[in-house]
Amino acid sequence: MEKRNLYLKTTPVEEAWKQYRDLLSIEKQVEYICPENSLGRVTAQAVYAKCSSPLYNSAAMDGIAVIAHNTQEASEKSPKMLYQGRDYMVVDTGDPVKFPYDAVIMAEDLLETDGGEEGALQITAPVPAWNHVRPVGEDIVQGEMLLSSRHTVRPVDIGALLAGGIREIGVYRQPRVGIIPTGTEIIEPDMIPGEGDIIESNSRMFEALVQDCRGIPSRYPIVEDDYDKIRSAVLKAAEENDVVLVSAGSSAGTEDYTVHILREIGTVAVHGVAMKPGKPVILAVVQGRPVIGLPGYPVSAYLAFENFVKPVLELYAGDVRHIADTVEAVLSRRLVSSLKHREYVRVKVGKVKDRYVAAPLARGAGAAMSLVRADGFCVIEKNSEGYEAGETVRVDLCRDIREVEHTAVSIGSHDLILDVLADLLPLHFPGHFLSSTHVGSMGGLMALRRGEAHLAPTHLLDEETGIYNISYIKRLFPGKEMILIRGVKRIQGILVKKGNPLRIRGVEDLTRCCYVNRQRGAGTRVLFDYKLKQAGISPEEIDGYDTEAATHMAVAARVKEGGVDAGMGILSAAKAMDLDFIEVGEEEYDFAAEAASLELPEVQMFIAILKSREFQEKVTGLGGYGLKGTGEIIRI
Repeated sequence: MEKRNLYLKTTPVEEAWKQYRDLLSIEKQVEYICPENSLGRVTAQAVYAKCSSPLYNSAAMDGIAVIAHNTQEASEKSPKMLYQGRDYMVVDTGDPVKFPYDAVIMAEDLLETDGGEEGALQITAPVPAWNHVRPVGEDIVQGEMLLSSRHTVRPVDIGALLAGGIREIGVYRQPRVGIIPTGTEIIEPDMIPGEGDIIESNSRMFEALVQDCRGIPSRYPIVEDDYDKIRSAVLKAAEENDVVLVSAGSSAGTEDYTVHILREIGTVAVHGVAMKPGKPVILAVVQGRPVIGLPGYPVSAYLAFENFVKPVLELYAGDVRHIADTVEAVLSRRLVSSLKHREYVRVKVGKVKDRYVAAPLARGAGAAMSLVRADGFCVIEKNSEGYEAGETVRVDLCRDIREVEHTAVSIGSHDLILDVLADLLPLHFPGHFLSSTHVGSMGGLMALRRGEAHLAPTHLLDEETGIYNISYIKRLFPGKEMILIRGVKRIQGILVKKGNPLRIRGVEDLTRCCYVNRQRGAGTRVLFDYKLKQAGISPEEIDGYDTEAATHMAVAARVKEGGVDAGMGILSAAKAMDLDFIEVGEEEYDFAAEAASLELPEVQMFIAILKSREFQEKVTGLGGYGLKGTGEIIRI
């Protein structure tokens, strides 16, 4: 039997880093580069200006340079005549202002004379000395410090360096990082996957993360699960790089050889860290180089990188740790955690009224898109059972806090138009964003009632009246002035495989197939229950009624590839996944909000995008939508 890497003990994150830091011996090296190539680099020493800026007294406006003393007698009643070459010289912005001239009069303040001597001008007010003149060194004085040591160079710094005559600065050398993807089952992205194949993507994420940490990545070819081949690859990478990352093979499988290899050729400080996701981390040193074994699941790999690889790279770059913004946020949904690990829960964050709200995203270690969508991480410490909805939690942001504060927060039903809106909002209104969390129509209205959202997308049918949304809002918000922003009419139906092999014609045929449902509280599920009731079918007759998917696209994907025969969803999702579609009916997909929210710039921008021609053209291209009345306001 193959030997497994059993986790008899996991080390707390801080203790693991301390043990590893004590083992490392990193010598920071300095290189000299031109300012134009220094963005994001860290200065190894202070930088001092070699020249002043401006280099000379210069005109700050277009006009004429004059001797200030000679203008003192000018007035409205008694204009003063000035003659070119004797009393003034013409200057443009940036031109030198040379002795004896010591002031500039703007062109707009000059009066030309009629029929007089050529070049004669009148002024009607005196000017003080140095009026509209930039004195030498006004911006930068030769010899002053431009940047301190261990300063991360920004775009504005580059301009100052060049203006100060700097042609070379000393920065910490970027570490070279070798990345070794391992696994017999993984293939390159340009290959056609077969059964059992997994497209390798982690190493490409590591490349980008390394670059983001001011490192130089070098990705090696995929190495199959072979002890000797992995051993050779690690030794080669350790000779050619400052840091080595081994992707996958760090866990407890029988073919996870990495830890055995690193113990043979180097020193392993830690194997197994008490954090979730990301437990199977290996922290080692080979030939004096840091070698880190990273888990195979994308989220686990990312968190392991952030906690251990990033600080190692920052030691090379000058020990400059990025301090991310941290906010106290109200949790929109209960979070339960085990006691064994520190857990990092990805969250969407927005500011509603005077408080931040954190909405948890998918928690699986393989949920790579949750990293893309996340605004930050809610950290649940080891020995904590988690948090209840409504509790205040700490969130470590991975997004600029200013972006968070200019985001319209949408929580509720899912639709593809939300992606269109999120795409167009920052294009039309730079610096403003839309954040969407999909919890179903009822979940969105409840979040709105708790003050956790600006907008709640909803499509809830009142069975008695046949009217959408309004009765639910009246019932959930008694006595409160509310609005409904008209969204789209959309076609709901049954999604089935191409060709409709089971010949499904309507809801009554779903009793003879495998079905995937939407989550409780979703408007689509409410509609489905209504249709079942009309057809006299009980939920127990539907195989898969309790199988839930969170979005229309998730339903479509399950029907396409997930072993189910049918699911309820919208036409645009069927078109996107190339499925057949049996229409059930048209519904109204709208946005509930408090009336006071109409005063918010983000909500006003959201409505403007809804009404825009570009939005309507894109939605029409998706198929299955009606746009009559889109963007109208109904007061409730």
